[in-house]
Amino acid sequence: MSGSKYRSSLSVDEKVLMSMVRVSELFKKTASEIFKNYGLTFTQYNVLRVLNASDDGTNTITKVSKILLVTGANMTGVAKRMERDGFLLRKRYTQDERVTLLEITPKGKKALENIQPEKEKHIDKFVGDLSDEDKTNLLAMLKQIYSKNETK
Repeated sequence: MSGSKYRSSLSVDEKVLMSMVRVSELFKKTASEIFKNYGLTFTQYNVLRVLNASDDGTNTITKVSKILLVTGANMTGVAKRMERDGFLLRKRYTQDERVTLLEITPKGKKALENIQPEKEKHIDKFVGDLSDEDKTNLLAMLKQIYSKNETK
C-alpha cells in the first residue's frame, strides 16, 4: 500500500476536538510513565493530588470521584488498592456511616513530593513554549467548552 494517503473528512470543529483528545491522551500516556516509577497510575496520582489539596488531606470518596470524573464504582477499587499500597486511608465518616472518607498518608505526600520535579519538566514539554497569556486564554477556552457541556 505504498503511496496511499489519508485525507481527513473531519470538520474544523471535529479536528479541534480530536486534537484536544490527542494531546490529552499523549499527556496522560507520557505522565503515566513517570507515576509508574512511584507505584502509581495516572488516576491514583490525581487522587493523591486532590487529597493533598483538601482540608486536612481528607475528602469524601464521592467528592474525589466527581472532581476526577471517575465513577463511584471505579473510585472504590482505586481507593482500596491505594490503601493496600499505603498511599491513603479509608475511614467511615462518624456523622454518617454511609460516607467514606479518604485521607492521604505520609507515604502519599512523599510520593507527590518526589514526583514534583519530573512532573514539572514533563508539563514544560507540553506548554513551556506558550506565553502566560496564551496559557490563560487556552485555559479560559477549555473551561468554557467544558462548562457548556458538563453533565450536572
